[in-house]
Order: sequence, then structure tokens, then C-alpha cells
Amino acid sequence: MTTPSEPPAPALSPSPARPGRKLGPIVECVGSSHCAWLTPMRDAYLQSGLTLSQLSNRVRLSKSKLSELLRGCGLYPRWEIVLSLAVELDMPQWPLYRLWRYAALEAQKTRDWVDRCSERTMAALATAHTAQPLDHRAFNELVESNYTLYAQVFLDDDQRDSAVSDTFDILWLRWNDALASPDTRRFAWKVLRATVMARTPHLDGRPEFSAAAFDTLALRQLADATARLNQMAESLELFKAMSRLPDHQLDVVVLLSLCGLTPDSVSALLGVPLATVQSDERHALHFLDTVIPPPETERTPA
Repeated sequence: MTTPSEPPAPALSPSPARPGRKLGPIVECVGSSHCAWLTPMRDAYLQSGLTLSQLSNRVRLSKSKLSELLRGCGLYPRWEIVLSLAVELDMPQWPLYRLWRYAALEAQKTRDWVDRCSERTMAALATAHTAQPLDHRAFNELVESNYTLYAQVFLDDDQRDSAVSDTFDILWLRWNDALASPDTRRFAWKVLRATVMARTPHLDGRPEFSAAAFDTLALRQLADATARLNQMAESLELFKAMSRLPDHQLDVVVLLSLCGLTPDSVSALLGVPLATVQSDERHALHFLDTVIPPPETERTPA
């Protein structure tokens, strides 16, 4: 059983060519929590138009060390260094700090190390506090309960809450990108899904969520949500089969059947047409019908 570590954010379009050596990719060993703040920071650098040499002079960090930091190489960076980059790249500092802190603890850094790294900068951080965009706050309030329901299907309570919180912090860092995208809701959902899946155990490349799904209140009330899946609800076979669905079909079935949302609500949450939701549900249920045998009481006697 493995846990994927892909960055919880869609890739940007290629940036214009700039002088100097091209910044290499993030190294494969970097965890998902580290990528959660590193990817937006790299995006901010690529959009800034600065070269590594120019940024190196501004933050007083050697070009080689700066390149290593932006690729996730070497030791986990201290907050003072990350903060200096955030200032130069005009990034919101509070969500960046929260993501940095969570990733530091996940990287086995002690709380004492984390506190010592940031104690000298907390006053400056508070002074430089950037107000959360009002539209970002409104969006969070609009989707938080449904995002939490979705995350609960895959994660335990602590992981669920941190996944949703990290999603909103990542969106704050990338809010301009979200607003510039074809649909902010669709952009945000990709961030949430990648963040949740990065924390979800995987087996043979598919999410393993049986234990968490059985713990959800929505699952215990499945009869009120989807009668079609009612007789399957107590079987691990259902969740194993669901994990084989394409991503978009899995999300639709989870939201409709396990979270109890209506098709209209799912359409609004994902930022996709209602017809797409209905088509995904129809194809998903057809697949589940073909791979899960009917209950014993419904089988035809031999």
C-alpha cells in the first residue's frame, strides 16, 4: 500500500523564456505537504520574470542553494528563508506559513525546531499580514461543508480537517490563478481532490478508502441517499469496485451516494454541467452493476 505524493495543484502553462539556466523540476522524493507550498512558490517565481541570479541577490542566498530549495532538494528549509522568498515574490504569508509548518512536522521536524525557526519572524509576519481576499473567504464558506463531507469519505477526522484547511491555504496562494481559470469552482475542486488523494492510502494505484467510508454518517444513512446502492452498502466489495471508477465518476458517486448531495448541488460544486453529472452517475452505476453480483435474495435459483 502506498500514498502518492503528486503536487496538489494543476500545472501552469509554460512561462516565457528567460536568460540563465532553466529551473529543474521538483525531485520525486518531495512529499505532498511540501509540494503544497513549494509548487505555488515555484509558480510565483516563474511568473515574476526574475532569473535565479536576480532572486539570489535579493534574498542573499546562493543561486545553487536557491535552485535546490525550489526543487525540494537537500534539507527542509528554515522558515526565515521561505519568508524572504515570499516577500520578494509577493506571496500571502499566513497561508504559506501554515503549509510550511504542517510540511515540516510531516518531514519529522520537531515542534521545537519549527518554533525556533519562526520565533524571530512571527512579529514581522503579523505586521506584514495580508488580509484574506473577501471573495476567497466567501468561496470557502460556500463550499466548506461539502468539501468536508467529501474528505471524510477518504480520511479520518484529523486528516480530513487538515486536507480541507490546506486546500483553502493553497487556493489563497493561487487565488489569482483560480480567478483567471475558466471556472473557479473546477479549479478549486482539482486542488481539493489532489490534496485529499495525496493523503489517502492507495493500493495498485487506486484509492483505498473502505475504512474511512464506513465511518461516515452519510454512509450509515445511505438508504436515504441512493436506494440503488442500499443493499451494497455493508460490503467492502462496493468500495473496492468504486475505487476502479474513473476519477470524475468516482467523485460524482461519492458526492451523490455517500455525501447525500443532489445532482444540482454536485454540478454547482464541481463546476460542470448537470448533464455531465447525470451521465457520470449513469455510467458509474452501470459499471458497479456489472462487477458486483446481486444480493443472495435476488439471485435466480439454479
